[in-house]
Amino acid sequence: MHDVPLLINITLALVAAFLGGILARRIGLPTIIGYLFAGILIGPFTPGFVGDIDTIQQLAELGVIFLMFGVGLHFSLSQLWRVRKIAIPGALLQTFLATLAGIGLTRLWGWDLLASIVLGLSISVASTVVLLRGLMDNKLLNTDHGQAAVGWLVMEDILSVLILVFMPALSSTGSAFDWENLAFTLLKAAAFVVIMFLVGTRFIPWLLERVAHTHSRELFILAVLVITLGTAMGAAELFGVSLALGAFVAGAIISQSHLSHQVGADVFSFREAFSVLFFVSVGMLVNPVFLWQNLGQVAALSSLVIFGKLIIVLLLALVFPHPLRTYVIIAIGLSQVGEFSFILGQGGLSLDLLTSNQYSLILAASLISITVNPFMYRLIPPLERLFERLPGYREKIKHQSQISQLDEGSLKDHVVIIGYDRVGKHMVDVLTSLKVPLLVIEEDVDHIVELGKRKIPALFGDASNSEVIKHAHLEKARVLVSTISDEIATSLIVTRVRDLAPELTIVARSATREGVNELAALGANHIVQPELEGGLELVHHTLLELGFPLRQVHEYAQAVRRDHYNIEVTSSDEHRSLDDLLTAFEGIEITWLKLHQDSLLVGKTLAEADIRAFSGASVVALIRDGKLSPNPKSNTVFEEGDRLGIIGEEEQIETARKMICNEAPCKIE
Repeated sequence: MHDVPLLINITLALVAAFLGGILARRIGLPTIIGYLFAGILIGPFTPGFVGDIDTIQQLAELGVIFLMFGVGLHFSLSQLWRVRKIAIPGALLQTFLATLAGIGLTRLWGWDLLASIVLGLSISVASTVVLLRGLMDNKLLNTDHGQAAVGWLVMEDILSVLILVFMPALSSTGSAFDWENLAFTLLKAAAFVVIMFLVGTRFIPWLLERVAHTHSRELFILAVLVITLGTAMGAAELFGVSLALGAFVAGAIISQSHLSHQVGADVFSFREAFSVLFFVSVGMLVNPVFLWQNLGQVAALSSLVIFGKLIIVLLLALVFPHPLRTYVIIAIGLSQVGEFSFILGQGGLSLDLLTSNQYSLILAASLISITVNPFMYRLIPPLERLFERLPGYREKIKHQSQISQLDEGSLKDHVVIIGYDRVGKHMVDVLTSLKVPLLVIEEDVDHIVELGKRKIPALFGDASNSEVIKHAHLEKARVLVSTISDEIATSLIVTRVRDLAPELTIVARSATREGVNELAALGANHIVQPELEGGLELVHHTLLELGFPLRQVHEYAQAVRRDHYNIEVTSSDEHRSLDDLLTAFEGIEITWLKLHQDSLLVGKTLAEADIRAFSGASVVALIRDGKLSPNPKSNTVFEEGDRLGIIGEEEQIETARKMICNEAPCKIE
C-alpha cells in the first residue's frame, strides 16, 4: 500500500466534516458546528483514529487565505458608508467594551495580560456567515435594521484585519510595550497596502482581463489562484505581515473589477473546501477533558459572548439616535463568535500568546454561541416589550412605532397589493402615478412607516397567516396583486382571498412552473413567473434584431405564455383570437392536418408533443367534433380525428406534417 499521509489526512478530515455537517443540518444547526465537532472527533484528545494535526493545519492555512480573500472580495465600502452613523462608532465602541469585558474576566482567572487581550479581541468580533444566515432566515437581511447589522460586521472585519497586523507586535513586547516594533509593523503594512492599491489596482484587473480574452476557463481560475496565493505569500515574505492581510487586500482589489463576480464564482469551491479543513483543524485543538474540568469558565465565557455582547449593544442604543429595533437585531446577530475569532485565536496560539487550553475556551464559547444564536431571534418581540418599560427607551419605541392609522371607510374600487418588496414598490409607484386607489399589506414595520410618510394606505401584518386580510375590504376591491415570491405563502393567500371574495380578480407571482399550476387550481386569475417573463423579453429583443416581424415575435411570446401558464380559461375573447391571428399574419395560411389512428400524437398532450420545439411550427387551433378551439392548452390530449391548425414557414410545416401524420397523407385542403 502506498504511503500517502497527506491524502489520508485530507480524506479523513473531509469525510468527518461531511458527516458532521450532515448531522448538524439534520438537527437545524449551522454546518460549521458539524465541522468543529468532526475536528474534535479526529483530534489528539479523543480516542480512535487521530489525524496528523500539523498536516491538516498547513492545509488550513489555505482556508484562512481563501476566507480572507472572500471577505475582501465582498467588502463594500459604499455599504459601510450608507450606515456609517451607526456602524462605525457602534462597532468601535462595542469591540472596545467587549474586549475590556473579556480582559476583565480572564484576569480574574489569573491569565497574563497579553493572553487576556487576545481572548478579549477574539470574542469581540462575530461571524459574518452566522449573522447573514440568521438575518436571511428571519427575513431581516433587506431591512434597514439588517443592513445596519451587515455594515456593523463590515466594520468589525476591518478591525479584525488591523488586529492581525498588530498581533506580531504584541508577541515581541515582553514586559514593556515595544512602540518602535509596533511602528515598524504598521509602516510595513501601510507600505504593502499602498503599493497594492497603487500598482495592484492597475495590474491585477488588467491581467484578469487579458486572461479572460484567452477564453480558457482553466487559465482564468489558475490566474485567480496565483493572484490570491501570490499576494498572500508576498505580503508575508516581503513585508512581514500576515497571510490573511495579503489575501484580504487581493480580494478588495479584485472587487473593483467588473470580473469580480466571475472570480467569486470560480474561487467559491476552493474557499468552501479549504475553509472546511480550517474549521476541522480548529476543532482538533479542542480538549474536551479540559473543558469538562473547567465547565465554570466555559459557562462564564459563553455567557459573556451571548448575553454580555447583547447587553453592550443595547446599552449603546441609549447613546445613538436610532430606533431600538435596529439595536435589538444587531445585538442578537452579534451575540456569537465565529471564523474571525478562530483566526485571531490561532494567530495568538502561533505567536505563543495563548496556550492550547486557553484557545479551547474560545472554541467552546464559539460552539455554544453559534448553536444558540438561531434561537435568539425569537427574543426580538419580548426584548422590545421589556425595554418599552425602561426609562430612556420609551421614546425610541414610540418613534419606531409611528404607523399611520388606516381609514377603512375610504376603501372602495381599490387595488390590494400584498408585499412591498422591489416588485411591490414598482407596482405602488405605477398605480400612484395613475392615481389608482390602493392598499398595501406588508409585514415589515419599517416599510409600513415609509408608506405612511407617502400617505399610502397600508395594513401591518402577514397576509398568509393572520386576520389582517379581512380588513382589506376585498368585497369592494377591483384587483388583488400578490408580489411575494414565497409560493407557500401565496397559495395560502389565494385560498383565503377566494373564500372572502369569490369574484375578485387575483394576480399572483410564482417562482416555478409547478407553482403556476397550483395557483391556477386554487383560483388565481393571472399568474406571472418573473424568470419566464425576463427570458421572453430577451427573446423578444433578439428576434427583432434578427429581422422577425414585430407581430410574429409578439405572437410567439404569447404562445409560450399560453403553453407555460396553462390557465384553463375559455371565453368569447379567446375565440376571437383566431381572427386576430389571421389578421396579424397577413399572407400566412393556416394549414389543417387531421390526426389518423396511427398518428404519433394520439394520446399525447400538446406539451408532451412539443411540436414547436421539434419543427418550429405553432399549433394555433384545434377542431374536435365540429367545435373550434383556438389556442389549445398545453394539457390538451390529442385524439384520433382531431384537426390541427398550424402556422409556420413551408419547411416548418413539412417537418410538422411528418411528425403529426407519421408520413401518412393527412393535409386538409
